[in-house]
Amino acid sequence: MQASAPSRRALLIVDMQVGLFNGNPPPFEGARVLANINTLIARAREAGAPVFAVRHTGPAGSPLAPDSELTKLVSALDVDAARDTVFMKTRPNCFVGTDLAQRLADAGVSELAIVGMKTEYCVDSTCRAALDLSLRAVLIEDAHTTMNTPELDARDIIAHHNRTLNGPFVTLARTENFEF
Repeated sequence: MQASAPSRRALLIVDMQVGLFNGNPPPFEGARVLANINTLIARAREAGAPVFAVRHTGPAGSPLAPDSELTKLVSALDVDAARDTVFMKTRPNCFVGTDLAQRLADAGVSELAIVGMKTEYCVDSTCRAALDLSLRAVLIEDAHTTMNTPELDARDIIAHHNRTLNGPFVTLARTENFEF
């Protein structure tokens, strides 16, 4: 029996952009999440793993137009467009209407570490979609965030999604324990 090839991991950073990160209300523990994502970026680079960062955009002339300051990546995020892959999406699922799945396949990636914003929208949608594409998804439980809503505190939204997604859709990992 032949041993299976080891999985190649990549990092996907979802919507860490100015309009969300610097919004009102601010994201829950935003500074800690940003620091954790930057730690993961450094580890991915050290291991030679691909780093992908996606920006959520809308139509020209809207507040989320591709050239809007609101859709630019947060300046403190250690993404380098010269070495990392930065792309745009218009839907919550990072795979719909983008070439992300093909880029991952071309890079031989079979396992995707997912981080970013917002937990209950684009992070959740992308975690669920990865399974449909036969990718193993790892949700970095302390590197995604959202904002408080009138119904739920952000802490509860994050905890709920970590519990709900873990098992059927993702494996959970913490920043301190995740290696590429």
